[in-house]
Amino acid sequence: MTAFQPDDDRLYQDPALARFYDLENGWAADFDTCLGLAEEAASVLDLGCGTGELAARLADGRAVVGIDPAAPMLAVARQRPGGDRVEWLEADARGLDLGRRFDLIVLTGHAFQVFLTADDQRAVLATIARHLAPEGRFIFDSRNPAAGAWRGWTPERSRRSLAHPQLGAVEAWNDVAQDAATGIVTYRTHYRVAASGQTFSAASKLRFTDKVTLTALLTEAGLHVERWLGDWQGGPSTDDSPELIPIGRRL
Repeated sequence: MTAFQPDDDRLYQDPALARFYDLENGWAADFDTCLGLAEEAASVLDLGCGTGELAARLADGRAVVGIDPAAPMLAVARQRPGGDRVEWLEADARGLDLGRRFDLIVLTGHAFQVFLTADDQRAVLATIARHLAPEGRFIFDSRNPAAGAWRGWTPERSRRSLAHPQLGAVEAWNDVAQDAATGIVTYRTHYRVAASGQTFSAASKLRFTDKVTLTALLTEAGLHVERWLGDWQGGPSTDDSPELIPIGRRL
């Protein structure tokens, strides 16, 4: 569901769990959109790069830096085809300062939602602004709270079958709870390996930010949204569209 989590999230920090990530998070419309935006970019910063599939592809003909706080995810990234062309850094996006600017900054996989407070969100948006070239562009995604995506993260509605290249058949599912006071959603991810019967589980937390609040945070950070997408297929941003996807520049 996302590639970028705090240090205590086992889904990304535990190598036993990180090996399941690519089963559910392969190339999709979000990566296609980012690849299109990068056509005229000579440099790209991928915040929350996870296992690095997008960063490795973007590094074909341009300078790419991939940032993630999870060493197990970066270990996968370094071994993938094209991984040797990317500069991988284990770091927290909230306090990042590379002393460099980039033509494009991407933050995919709903990574923005792992920043659970307004101050955390301000910090990562400041990082984006700090690293954007004068004519550079940014793009990231956050689920629209009005669409209530977490309601589908129950065991009954989320159960799925996966095929791991080494472990074989895997059954996966989620369970979820929302804190009514804060709006923070906690979801647990479970993977059961059919051959061994072993189950791997981890809990993650996400913040769902509405468009009005997100727009104010972006403006405060000195970022201007040129266009909002409502999904990764290019649909319009509406009150109930599934995604909030801003594309923009520095003010």
